Amino acid sequence: AHTVAVRAGRTPDPVTGAIVPPLAQTSTFAQNRARLAGPPAAAAAQQFTYTRASNPTVAALEEALGALEDAPPAVAVRSGMAAITTLLLSFVETGDRIAIARTVYGGTVRLANEILVPLGIEPTFFDPTDTGAIEDALAERPRVVLLESPGNPTLELADIADLAARVHEGCEALVAVDNTFQTPIGLQPLDLGADVSIYSTTKFIEGHDATLGGAIVTRDVRALERLRRVAKSIGCIQAPLDAWLTLRGITTLPLRFERHSTSAAAVAAWLERDGRALAVRHPSLASFPQRHLARRQHLAAGAGRERGAARRRLHGGVVTFEAPGGAEGARAFVDALRFILAAENLGAAETLITHPATMTHADVPAGLRAEVGVTDAMLRLSVGLEDPADITRDLARGLEAAAAAARAEGVVAGGTWA
Repeated sequence: AHTVAVRAGRTPDPVTGAIVPPLAQTSTFAQNRARLAGPPAAAAAQQFTYTRASNPTVAALEEALGALEDAPPAVAVRSGMAAITTLLLSFVETGDRIAIARTVYGGTVRLANEILVPLGIEPTFFDPTDTGAIEDALAERPRVVLLESPGNPTLELADIADLAARVHEGCEALVAVDNTFQTPIGLQPLDLGADVSIYSTTKFIEGHDATLGGAIVTRDVRALERLRRVAKSIGCIQAPLDAWLTLRGITTLPLRFERHSTSAAAVAAWLERDGRALAVRHPSLASFPQRHLARRQHLAAGAGRERGAARRRLHGGVVTFEAPGGAEGARAFVDALRFILAAENLGAAETLITHPATMTHADVPAGLRAEVGVTDAMLRLSVGLEDPADITRDLARGLEAAAAAARAEGVVAGGTWA
């Protein structure tokens, strides 16, 4: 993975010898005369005509993203939501159903309920950990089954290999996995039987809070043709500058993701030992309810696609927990922070904290939030590349403030203060 991240999509420029791929910051490309006057084959020989269709900088990024999953070049688009939208518009029509894992990014829920339903496309939100719920969802004959693993923000895992096998045996649906949290360094959905991997490259892949981007990866060449056609038609191809910056970010992705994962495990262990935070979740913890699945499904550090038990697992850089004192405790926690930044992004070099109920999942109906465990007290911590001791020092400030808010309210999880 390290070699692919550094070299895929990058060849010295044939004109100047530049090692860094040039930024083709242009909307259009001059057409050669052979293309204008010759047969169709001559027209096809000129790859780039207009950046809404294709661009050399974007093509370099697409090659790198595909190589990370041993796949053909990806389809790179303007955001993670653009990737999900392009996927669904490519394979779903009016009258079709889609099955979506219950724990997903709030924007995915908004897309399903506010955009797809009026178009006559019905979503079913199902529990990917419940065999009966899976069977019920598949009985509706969905065209696409969309998973997130780990789910945002609860970190609930889907057993991708088992689910993909069930889907492919039971119906003709396409299995898509939003792999934004794990990246190709920590999880390879296509190796586990999924048809498509989806990314918000804005997050860990670019990793520097500098771009918006999304990508769709598949080994199905016909599906890729359809996806490129739709992306071109709706005008959502990745911007050249964002593609250039994302390609640069990929070169350090394996190193960064290993650091994110290691530091997140240390921070999660500290939170659990401290005892003031409630419901601490990270797949590295012995208390994580799906720990065995995480160890089986997630890749090992420096091990490529190896999933043997001998090496340290990469479980990602996101930790979730609940602040004492409910919503007021969560608010007090965030207000007390001096080092950690409150933001809706994740996967960046700096540590970020998010209050899902009022930020990323504010558009999710309250009943659905409660059903999947997104409480008003939940906080999502994206552990950055700083020294973990600096991170935990700031978390201690937040916990102290949240505990004080809980005492002021006279409540604590499970009862009242004496």
